[in-house]
Amino acid sequence: MRRKVKAIVLTGYGTNCEMEMAHACKLAGADVIDIVHLSEILYGEKRLADYSFLNLPGGFLDGDDLGSAKAGANRFLHAKIAGHKDILFADLIDFINAGKLILGVCNGFQLMVKLGLLPALEGRYTAQSTTLTFNDSGRFEDRWVYLKANTQSPCVFTRNIDVIYLPVRHGEGKFVPQSTKILDEIEKKNLFALQYSDVAGETTMEYPANPNGSVQAIAGICNETGRLFGLMPHPEAYLHRTNHPRWTRENIPEEGQGVSIFRNAVDFIRSKEF
Repeated sequence: MRRKVKAIVLTGYGTNCEMEMAHACKLAGADVIDIVHLSEILYGEKRLADYSFLNLPGGFLDGDDLGSAKAGANRFLHAKIAGHKDILFADLIDFINAGKLILGVCNGFQLMVKLGLLPALEGRYTAQSTTLTFNDSGRFEDRWVYLKANTQSPCVFTRNIDVIYLPVRHGEGKFVPQSTKILDEIEKKNLFALQYSDVAGETTMEYPANPNGSVQAIAGICNETGRLFGLMPHPEAYLHRTNHPRWTRENIPEEGQGVSIFRNAVDFIRSKEF
């Protein structure tokens, strides 16, 4: 029997890409797609446990006060409703331990990093060990970039992807590990799933192909299971040929390349028992 895939897209407090992420899940074949305000989870009106694929969209959580997604991370870590402490973070950990998938894009990636969900070395979802900070250019970057997928990565979302073309739009997208030891672990375990590259797929530190100066040109990372993935570029912003900046001048396939990331997630869920 065909397994149902139930996707949830969180919204509220400054997100602005939830509609596109929900549409991406639909195009990828998810059976149920709910856009849910974070307060509905907080007050128990909706339960993360009822879903198998959590999407954390881009935007500007709490206006990026205290730094990108930092105030939002504090909400997850310290929310107290009806006497229940840390209910949001506890729900997230239960969701992860059940073997389910989380995708964080742009602000969602920033949130995952600052919650300690990525890279979560040795399965420790407790402490932040990397960050996403101000672009080297000193300005907001809104451009399209090429990305090279790491074929050795355990990342569920980048399977069968070689080079992908996606837009970035961020002011704090520079990936920086806390130490060389952390970076060594990320590289050793192939947790860097995507790197900024040129059109031929050669990774680069050169601006503007690398739009923010990320260490080792890292654009997206996963955890060791490959089921948690965050990236700064926006796959949900390239779902149809008309999203491509040169669609009137080039022969672009009907389906946008960003759909593949969501389809990989849906296909993985269908293949597993929960």
